[in-house]
Amino acid sequence: MQAQLEMLKSTEGRFQKINGDEFVAIDRVNDALYWGALEYFHENGFTWMDVPTITRITGACENVDTLYSVEHFGRQAYLAQTGQLYLEAKIPRHSRVWTVITSSRAEASADERHLNQFQLLEFEHQGDFESMLANVEGTVKAMLRNALKNARPELEFLGRDVAELETYLSPFNRITYTDAVKLLSDTHFQIAWGDDLKRQHELFLVQALGGKPLFITHFPTAIKFFNMRQNRDNPLVVNSADLIMPYSGEAVGSAERENDYDILYKRLLESPMYRILSNRGVSIEEFGDYLAMVKQNPILHSGCGIGFSRISQSAMGLEDIRQCTSYPLNAETLY
Repeated sequence: MQAQLEMLKSTEGRFQKINGDEFVAIDRVNDALYWGALEYFHENGFTWMDVPTITRITGACENVDTLYSVEHFGRQAYLAQTGQLYLEAKIPRHSRVWTVITSSRAEASADERHLNQFQLLEFEHQGDFESMLANVEGTVKAMLRNALKNARPELEFLGRDVAELETYLSPFNRITYTDAVKLLSDTHFQIAWGDDLKRQHELFLVQALGGKPLFITHFPTAIKFFNMRQNRDNPLVVNSADLIMPYSGEAVGSAERENDYDILYKRLLESPMYRILSNRGVSIEEFGDYLAMVKQNPILHSGCGIGFSRISQSAMGLEDIRQCTSYPLNAETLY
């Protein structure tokens, strides 16, 4: 089985592989994971929302250099990386909303970690940091639990250590970014406070803290998206959390959203993202609708984006993200 799974890292001859026994099992595990998330949203009062997938710049995450640019009848547009801001716009009348989009990232890498397109499950809800973490953990556990319930034979066929996977259903571990950097620097990593964490850092921390899913919380304000809410006791950090999964690394990005208009506006103007956009001639007016919404409805809310393929890779215990999806799109492939 290991040899067959090893072959799935390659995107060559994909149509000759997708109906093999391995991919039939992978498809059924993915189906179970997906329905686990949908059932969690339905059972916990989340309302599905449609969001645009061809957007203005407001469909971007932090790195605008990974946007796919398209022309929309003479106007500059982009393939959406996230539906976050569009979900947030629904918060004044809905307490809990969710969507799923095909997130498009023009990553130049063709490796075991990155895909140019993947399914992103997103939710926003009226609530604080702790309630957000509870819902992130609840969603991911529901996905894993459904796979263990409805695709256990397929997991076993793929060689997954099911007993190990079951440990992911216990309470997730948690560490602050500050403590994570200290732990890393106390070992053999060259890292300083304010540096972004790399995959090798993430996977080391997961194993060092017991091998279960791990929340890393309260990242530096300077390296996070402009609308992540500053911690009111320590403005140097934001109320954010990345969920790190065994095997795959960061699988979920989440945060409280800034609901103080003056702070939000100032952070947007000072953000690296906006400096890049401003140099390209993009006006602050591109964010006008979103800024006005926050000004008129300063409701405390929070949300996340769950990278489906990263959850899938971890659930199946695979080394390479290309092994868990039928048509892995990267810089070297088109189907």
